[in-house]
Amino acid sequence: MLHQEIAAKGYSGHDQRVKMAIAPLRRGLPIDTPRERPPSPREVARWITTAPSRRNLHTAEALRRLFEHCPELARTHDLVRQFAAMLDTRDAAPLPDWLDQLTAARLPALSSLAKAIREDQPAVVQGITTPFNSGVNEGRITDLKLQKRITAGRAGVPRLRHRVILMALRRRRYP
Repeated sequence: MLHQEIAAKGYSGHDQRVKMAIAPLRRGLPIDTPRERPPSPREVARWITTAPSRRNLHTAEALRRLFEHCPELARTHDLVRQFAAMLDTRDAAPLPDWLDQLTAARLPALSSLAKAIREDQPAVVQGITTPFNSGVNEGRITDLKLQKRITAGRAGVPRLRHRVILMALRRRRYP
């Protein structure tokens, strides 16, 4: 009966869904409030690496709630924003203090990152302070490896060359 009424108003779902939705009411139980699905680690990483000025209100609120439940994540966010500020200003002077903060955070992933950066600190300083990078070359290498994987290693050099050139042309048209 209820299904017929709401179907007349545009509901296209199955009547079994309606029965399941009203079953708690028939038993005198309260209806569960809808729960928000937890964000994936990839989503949280994207939220943290996005500049605060570019986040929408939903993302900012979700991050605030996450930070309340996980202070380590809030600390990680602060450290990421500090590194982003170094990149934005092309100033590597705060890098040694930042690396000390990474180590002091006592989070294994951040401590290992600090160790890796210290091992190659001159290159990191160079990457922060200069406008030059090898991004275009890295992109071309990635394209070549992708095409090689797609063709399962069966394509010869002329075919790979042709496919990589086509990809480069597409990238120029659609940045």
